[in-house]
Amino acid sequence: MDILRFATAGSVDDGKSTLIGRLLFDSKAIFEDQLEAVERTSRDRGTEYTDLSLLTDGLRAEREQGITIDVAYRYFATPRRKFIIADTPGHIQYTRNMVTGASTADLAIILIDARKGVLEQSRRHAFLTTLLRVPHLVLAVNKMDLVDYSEARFEEIREEFTAFASKLNASDLTFIPISALHGDNVVSRSENMPWYEGTALLHHLEHVHIASDRNLVDVRFPVQYVIRPHNATNQSLHDYRGYAGQVAGGVLKPGDEVMHLPSGLTTRIKSIDSFDGALDEAFPPMSVTIRLEDDIDISRGDMICRPHNQPHVAQEIDAMVAWMADGVRLQPRSKLVLKHTTRTARTVVRDLQYRLDVNTLHRDETATSLGLNEIGRVTLRTTQPLFVDDYARNRLTGGFILIDETTNGTVGAGMIVDAH
Repeated sequence: MDILRFATAGSVDDGKSTLIGRLLFDSKAIFEDQLEAVERTSRDRGTEYTDLSLLTDGLRAEREQGITIDVAYRYFATPRRKFIIADTPGHIQYTRNMVTGASTADLAIILIDARKGVLEQSRRHAFLTTLLRVPHLVLAVNKMDLVDYSEARFEEIREEFTAFASKLNASDLTFIPISALHGDNVVSRSENMPWYEGTALLHHLEHVHIASDRNLVDVRFPVQYVIRPHNATNQSLHDYRGYAGQVAGGVLKPGDEVMHLPSGLTTRIKSIDSFDGALDEAFPPMSVTIRLEDDIDISRGDMICRPHNQPHVAQEIDAMVAWMADGVRLQPRSKLVLKHTTRTARTVVRDLQYRLDVNTLHRDETATSLGLNEIGRVTLRTTQPLFVDDYARNRLTGGFILIDETTNGTVGAGMIVDAH
């Protein structure tokens, strides 16, 4: 079974945590003691119903305020597919948390309150998910029970959001009317909305096609570790030299001609090994060990690719950066550490081209710095070459994080737009 990673997004009180709780409850993915704890907490708070949002809102501050602050990850499976859910916050001050949760998602569910319609925060999260190149978007119009399951209201919201989405790079957009509180169209089709001819949300999650979202054309294998079992008792392993890492793009097979960067030397793949034994092929996001026919000086941070299909080798890159540091601002001449795939390099901010208003999509070219939760386009210069692709082409080789040297904390996440 393959794994679908999806994130929820939307404005405050749109019901993201309740929706995930309903998915977990109706798909029988929670234990009895978890349900009993939620029921007990719901009674203690005087709630007339079982508050399923408590399944994901784990922090005490989240429960007290009735909001989501941190990204909560939950796991469940159906006979067709495994799922990893990222419940992301709706508040503007937690934009960095939302970016973190959506950065690895295959699909994003944007919730909209049927009474309130498309809000500023709905637009913000829709823009962020498309900026992060999440391939599939589901617009779940929630709380349909509070508008008497009105088809006219659903169509009105769909038309408004479709008009906004035309400005974004949204390739796959699906609309589903739901009621997370009552379970309408969440796991099974609702009898309250006979006018809706589509599938329930869980059916869509089970059947959405994600295999073609991975880049299977450009071979990219960042080397994470060199395996040399010096103390092996098996004599055949004494000369073993393998290069371990996660396939970031393309399909690798024994016998394929490959190139090593930065040396530019070419060789062929001798074998591909995994924990379960030798493999006939490897593709994203598999973690494997590659053995080569020739001895080449390869170490962590190097890249294996095709001779006629190489990434950009660049020391200067333009990127969209989401700034995540509180109390420290990103500005020209800021010195940071950049981590890209398995390579780490020092970097300096050469230029801040503009700051982006994620509400209006307006570019402020007079901005001189980026603060917490702000996004802008910057030019970075690194101390050593990076092997990069545009983020639009490959999310793994096109993304990076920025680290503060003094605190060793992550202060920014970047998406490469252009490489010089």
